[in-house]
Amino acid sequence: MRTPRAGDLLAAVDRLVEDPSAIDGIVVGRGPGSFTSIRIGLAIARSLSLALGVPVSGASTLHAFAGGVPVVDARRGEVFTVGPVVARPEELDVEGKTLVGDGALRYRDLFEARGATVPGDDAVHVPDPRLLIAHAEPRIDPLYVRDPDAKPRAA
Repeated sequence: MRTPRAGDLLAAVDRLVEDPSAIDGIVVGRGPGSFTSIRIGLAIARSLSLALGVPVSGASTLHAFAGGVPVVDARRGEVFTVGPVVARPEELDVEGKTLVGDGALRYRDLFEARGATVPGDDAVHVPDPRLLIAHAEPRIDPLYVRDPDAKPRAA
């Protein structure tokens, strides 16, 4: 399963939207996710909103999953999940839970050994942007749950 890249976004909009004037609003995932991807997604959503003259809303990316507890790969041996929080996979209480998302797939063996179910259907592990609509809020600020890597230089 190939992870979509930020550069794929406008091409996807072109493929999905036959008539841009038919768009009456935009909903964007605010995070958690990679810093760069969140910033690019928000910037494109704001730009399209201005260009089309339509409102833009945001929702947690975790709301783009159905069928279980979302677990998104946060890289660096960590995952994002409901809260939202960032944690090491072994720190999560997963017993008896169904886990979905690329983090659930990446750490499947660990999670299943600890009593979780990770479905075999790849479709449940792919975020569905249509699910964000029900959770949309006027906020479009980034939802970060990890401190940034960049630090100011000491004076």
